[in-house]
Amino acid sequence: MAPGINLSPGSDDDGWIVPPPVTLTDGTRLQLYKDGEALHAALEAIRAARHRVCLEVYILANDETGHAFAEALSHKAREGVRVYVIYDSFGSRGLGGDEPEMFKDMRRNGANLQQFHPMRPWECQYSWRPVSRDHRKLLLVDHDIAGLGGLNVGAEYGGSWVGRAAPSGVAGGIATAIGSAVNHAIGSAAGRPPCDVCDYWRDNAVGIQGPGAVPFQRAFAQTWRYVTHGGRMRTAEFHHNLDDGDLGVLASVPTMNSALRPALHKLFASARQSILMTMAYFAPDDDLIAALCKAAKRRVRVRLMLPGRCDVPMVRLAARSFYERLLGAGVEIYERQGVVLHAKTMVIDESTTIMGSTNLDYRSIEYNLELSAVIRNATFGRQMHDLFENDVRWARRITPAEWRRLPSWDRFVQWAVSRARYLL
Repeated sequence: MAPGINLSPGSDDDGWIVPPPVTLTDGTRLQLYKDGEALHAALEAIRAARHRVCLEVYILANDETGHAFAEALSHKAREGVRVYVIYDSFGSRGLGGDEPEMFKDMRRNGANLQQFHPMRPWECQYSWRPVSRDHRKLLLVDHDIAGLGGLNVGAEYGGSWVGRAAPSGVAGGIATAIGSAVNHAIGSAAGRPPCDVCDYWRDNAVGIQGPGAVPFQRAFAQTWRYVTHGGRMRTAEFHHNLDDGDLGVLASVPTMNSALRPALHKLFASARQSILMTMAYFAPDDDLIAALCKAAKRRVRVRLMLPGRCDVPMVRLAARSFYERLLGAGVEIYERQGVVLHAKTMVIDESTTIMGSTNLDYRSIEYNLELSAVIRNATFGRQMHDLFENDVRWARRITPAEWRRLPSWDRFVQWAVSRARYLL
């Protein structure tokens, strides 16, 4: 039985039909991607680049999918296209791992590579900061194409969409023109390693073509300046249209005054009809849990899609510690089955969508660089609603009656883990 993801090009096992692109008022086109089709679109966009490619990822894996991206980037650099890559040291190399040969090949071919916060102190050009990681996923091609989402560059995300046998075409509007690349961090105090035993990963991304891509170039430039010149991490922060406009950018950094938490509170408080949240790692602070419960109590339909299977079991335990409180407030909780849920999206009133690398956990808010798009468009919001409903088909709903029957020992373990969730 299919797990409810796009297993390969042309697969309709999950019942999802790629929606048409959405055009914003300034002419920017948005394309929603699901699972491996996002990395395929990203790779096609890189291969079509004529002037510049910028890639910022947490994991650029040393596997067939990572090699396909590395070869495409090397080829573009040899052609004279300017290539800039920021990869996270822990995500892509692990604790003190040697640099894979594919990274050296990209450099030899003329690509500009920078690792974010090297894990080896002697490799640091500036201060050693092993806890804070770059969890953003961003692809920029030429002057008007951007892509972002939750996907890392790795086989568990790309599947046969990026493998050598995958065809070069992909259905869906502007799918061959825009890309979303990528990445996601997972973490303990220094970041969580990717799962190498999970077959299917479920994720989302958005491709952006047109003037709306320009602010994302600014976000990348801020990070590039930070990794090449050092200084305060705050210099890698960038915000654009957080409160108005069709398309906003929230490129957050781990600072005491980060805009991420206030932005989330404002969104939850603004909801009047519905909140749809699909979240890979759900371990927020008590104030954010209270905000969701408050929304549900004022008759907002709050629905959470959380992992039924997780590559970091402790985070799943922490999430479950909130179920009783959330269910008691009227929040609907679903656990996605058959896959590792890795997506991070929120949809408010089917009109405002937040999509990117940001999880609702302490690591995203307190330790990571994260990147999300804020999309204010009802058509795109309805597409996201339909995608959520597609996931519901492959999910198990948690009921209050079922949860009340949970053994006391399980409740205690979940409570204990939730108390230490700031370490996860």
